[in-house]
Amino acid sequence: MLISECLIQATEFFVYTLKTLQSGDEAWLENFLLQHADTSMFLRSNWREAGLLDQGGRFQGTYVAAIADATIVAVAAHYWNNMLVIQAPVHLAEVVQATVAQSHRPISGIAGPAAQVTATKQVLGLVKRPTQLDESERLFSLALQNLQVPPTLLEEVECRLPYPEEFDLLSQWCAEFNVEALGHTKTPNLILNCRRELEARQARARHWVLVLNDTPVAYTTFNAWLPEIVQIGGVWTPPPLRGKGYAKCVVAGSLLEARSHGVERAILFTNQKNHPAQAAYQGIGFRPTGEEFGLVIFGD
Repeated sequence: MLISECLIQATEFFVYTLKTLQSGDEAWLENFLLQHADTSMFLRSNWREAGLLDQGGRFQGTYVAAIADATIVAVAAHYWNNMLVIQAPVHLAEVVQATVAQSHRPISGIAGPAAQVTATKQVLGLVKRPTQLDESERLFSLALQNLQVPPTLLEEVECRLPYPEEFDLLSQWCAEFNVEALGHTKTPNLILNCRRELEARQARARHWVLVLNDTPVAYTTFNAWLPEIVQIGGVWTPPPLRGKGYAKCVVAGSLLEARSHGVERAILFTNQKNHPAQAAYQGIGFRPTGEEFGLVIFGD
């Protein structure tokens, strides 16, 4: 049953409704998300990948929006992977409750503007639920015309699409990233899931490996991709190889590729206390936006 056009509340100021978004509502949704572009990359990228119909497929989700004066003013989406993603500067409680009720999915995590993520945990009664990750991360942005390419990338190392024979190693790296950055437990199932994720990224040519003398030394991916902007994620350098500038090189190499396809900007978010990563990103031109991105992953 759709929530479509159900009147929820009237105040002396305005009336708003909740609507489960459907095919045909894409431009309507995009017009709203563009007002909050840097903190809406998952929402914007996912609907472009899979549309607004929710059949449980990869990147698909249930989207519920608050509508006022024929304009979307808030939205939440509950995705195939059980992540709840929000962009709700107003009517947050209403849209997140309606989305979860409509999707019938469990909640594995929450992502969106940091203050909204905190509010969502309270609204849904999840404040005391155990988490493996609960962070407010700094958001950085870069206009790709200002990308500062490390000399090492031009002279010593190569950034390219991984070869299939490198997937065993990269699956291990992916698992180690999930353990270190996202709080997962390293298990055979995690490594298998990482392998599947690598294969999906390979099919879309959305990940890169940095090699030195044909040996992989660093890795990165885009976890959201739009024609004009990309979002960097999954940057990984094995601990013994850190401090050599490889993270800067692999990210810069991926952005050179994106720029060659007409992409104009890149964003990323990173842990407030991860000063080495922040220094690396700022070393190639990224600058803080002043916004914070919230990411919660609940414990199993």
